[in-house]
Amino acid sequence: MEGILPIAKNKKAGFNYLVEDTIECGIVLEGGEVKSIRNGNISFSDSFAEISQDGEVWLKNFHISPYFQASIFQHNPDRPKKLLLHKGEIKRLQRKTDEKGYTLVPLEFYLKKGKIKVKLGVCKGKKLYDKRADIRERDVNRDLQREFSKKQDG
Repeated sequence: MEGILPIAKNKKAGFNYLVEDTIECGIVLEGGEVKSIRNGNISFSDSFAEISQDGEVWLKNFHISPYFQASIFQHNPDRPKKLLLHKGEIKRLQRKTDEKGYTLVPLEFYLKKGKIKVKLGVCKGKKLYDKRADIRERDVNRDLQREFSKKQDG
């Protein structure tokens, strides 16, 4: 991933959702929002994307803290942000999200060639037993790594 500078990653998405497909999209921002995102002043743990009736994709529950060195005309930190996608991509996402249990979740934000991009995931919510299985698998892998490193040391 040359030329890509990561800004933030949604770690909870991998635990709460099963990511089936990802897509890169641009985001429409105002004034100080760009500098605030570059500083990492964002919160998107509960955010999701929604496809409107007129075929536009909107990012909701995405909080961008105001940039304090900007002018007195600050942006609304919780306003819905429009995502930039081609019509064909939007139709494909619409078909996927029409199926029961699928939703669009932002997975990470990064800079690519000076532009802020969003990696959007088509996700299905995990059940409690799936989450427990992931925790169990992570613990087993951690124990195996410990055993391996002990044998390497002597």
